[in-house]
Amino acid sequence: MGQLLLTVLLVGFALLALVIVMVVVSWRADHANTIKGPLATIGELEAQIGGKNNTLTELEDELQKRREAIKTVADIQAEVDSLIRQREELQQEWMQLEERREEVLALRQETDEAQTALSTVTRDLQDKAAELEKVETRLSRAEQLVSQISQLEDDQARLEKEVEDLRANLSDLQTLQTRERELHSDIERLERDTARLTGETEAFRNRRSEAEEAAGAAQERVERIKAHHLEEATKLASAQTEIARIDSQRAELLAQIEAMKGKTGAGGAAGAGGEEDPLAEMRVLPPVLADMRDWPERDREIENEALYRVSVHMKALGLEFHTRVIRAFHTAMKVNETTQMAVLAGISGTGKSQLPRRYAQAMGIGFQQVPVQPRWDSPQDLMGFFNYIEGKFRPTDLAQALYHLDQYNGPEESRDFQEHMMLILLDEMNLARVEYYFSDFLSRLESRPGIGEAGKMETRKDAELFLDIPMPEGQVSPRIFPGYNVLFAGTMNEDESTQSLSDKVVDRANVMRFAAPRSIRSGAGIGDIVKTEALSRSQWSAWVRTTSSLGTDLPAVEQHLDRMVNLMSSLGKPFGHRLGRAIMAYAANYPSDNDRRDVRTALADQVEMRLLPKLRGVEMETAGGTIQDLSGFIENDLGDAVLAEGVRESARIAEDTTGQFIWRGVSRE
Repeated sequence: MGQLLLTVLLVGFALLALVIVMVVVSWRADHANTIKGPLATIGELEAQIGGKNNTLTELEDELQKRREAIKTVADIQAEVDSLIRQREELQQEWMQLEERREEVLALRQETDEAQTALSTVTRDLQDKAAELEKVETRLSRAEQLVSQISQLEDDQARLEKEVEDLRANLSDLQTLQTRERELHSDIERLERDTARLTGETEAFRNRRSEAEEAAGAAQERVERIKAHHLEEATKLASAQTEIARIDSQRAELLAQIEAMKGKTGAGGAAGAGGEEDPLAEMRVLPPVLADMRDWPERDREIENEALYRVSVHMKALGLEFHTRVIRAFHTAMKVNETTQMAVLAGISGTGKSQLPRRYAQAMGIGFQQVPVQPRWDSPQDLMGFFNYIEGKFRPTDLAQALYHLDQYNGPEESRDFQEHMMLILLDEMNLARVEYYFSDFLSRLESRPGIGEAGKMETRKDAELFLDIPMPEGQVSPRIFPGYNVLFAGTMNEDESTQSLSDKVVDRANVMRFAAPRSIRSGAGIGDIVKTEALSRSQWSAWVRTTSSLGTDLPAVEQHLDRMVNLMSSLGKPFGHRLGRAIMAYAANYPSDNDRRDVRTALADQVEMRLLPKLRGVEMETAGGTIQDLSGFIENDLGDAVLAEGVRESARIAEDTTGQFIWRGVSRE
């Protein structure tokens, strides 16, 4: 604004100077004409006078304009002076505001420094609180040690009193020796014995501290020996029971042999010789497949529609399963190429067996339940055995179902069944030691080639199950390939009658732990149960996706997976590529909502099902901080506050009891 006023002022001065110059020029011209007047004629003079009059008129008009311009310049000059005064006032106000601004900046700087100091003090306070907690834990243990030391001191005082009593007895004995001179020789002997006892007493005092130190170690050995003795006694009782059962079976077999000898004289050689079909029992259609024969085919549908039907079916039966639980089990079934089975663990009565049964019923999947017996100790208990007396293979329902569902080795008449799906449930699988009867089967499942490579004999041979059946000359023993149209699950109760799962099973399964319910409901059904219609193998395969389907979500999944690797390594439970790829496959196959994939929920499921079961037995004293970091990762990075609180609750229980972490599950209601 100041520059504009200055420019206007300069223009006004220039116009004024121009007017003055024009007036001077006009006066000089008039003067020259006056001097030349006498020389000019009257006409010329009149003409000149007329021109000058015109020029004068023009100059007067121009002069009037210049006067008006000068007046305008004066007004502008007054306005300029006013603006200059305003500028000076604004400059003074600005100087005052500048001082206030510097004060505000100084105050803000002090505030930032105070905030920084507060953050530092808060972190220090948190560190001190953690240190205080550790010190309190150590103090508690120190108090226990002090109590033990006090007990040992009491024992020492008692022993010293006994020694004093012995010395008093020794003094009495010496008095008697003095009085009984006739026993002088005996007294001398007793004195020598006294000297020897004194030396032994001193030696005992020297060894007492060593004995006290060894007492603790001895007690620990005693406890281990007791535990080992109890375990051996249990094994002995089980072995005695098994021996009794075998003796009973032996007596029955001997009776059967004697009866067969009376009829054939060949002792079953005819059966072994091939006169009867050794696979006759295998060709019998198991009840589950016989029932599936009457199922109508289900029309093709999207995955979420099928899951909704499962939820409706569960509610109609009065079963309360959270949608998250149903989706987790469904995804665990889909990833059977990378994870061989799902294990449902928890206390009895929490619906572990009902979930897979009713899921299969609503989905249109055949369901075969295999009740595990405590005496199982070999794969024959799972698949069956060859009866050499009858000359026949006695298969289980599981073996028959796998045989008819095998599209490579199964009978031709079962081709229709091989296009359907089957779910096998090992019920209470830890009643017997899983590694005894299921280890070989699980290894075969793990050796299966990819879905697209199963058609090649050389790629699937290591995954096929061989049946122990003597075949006629020139024929090979039959094999069974457990294909990807067969899904595997198992339930395990946790009580004193069960065995813990081996690391081999835990490492190859999605373990879903069912926590105790927070409330008990009536179990009344809502709505109608759905009609069972057969789900085709092609429809199931259309729902299965590869890791490449993660697309733009893949970098986030890999980033979270790296965080899991670091946390588990810090806890002393690292995992390798096999488990990492299985987690990625689970994330890729987790059902999406409206084309929106929720990889964080899928990864939280995998932390619950794959990582937390591996932490069993981790010492809280050394791993407590890392477990808290794990719960923070679950809550903040994966967005599952319920699971994070479940981890913290399991950690608190471990700290208050055994000091070893045990994942106790989470209830989603």
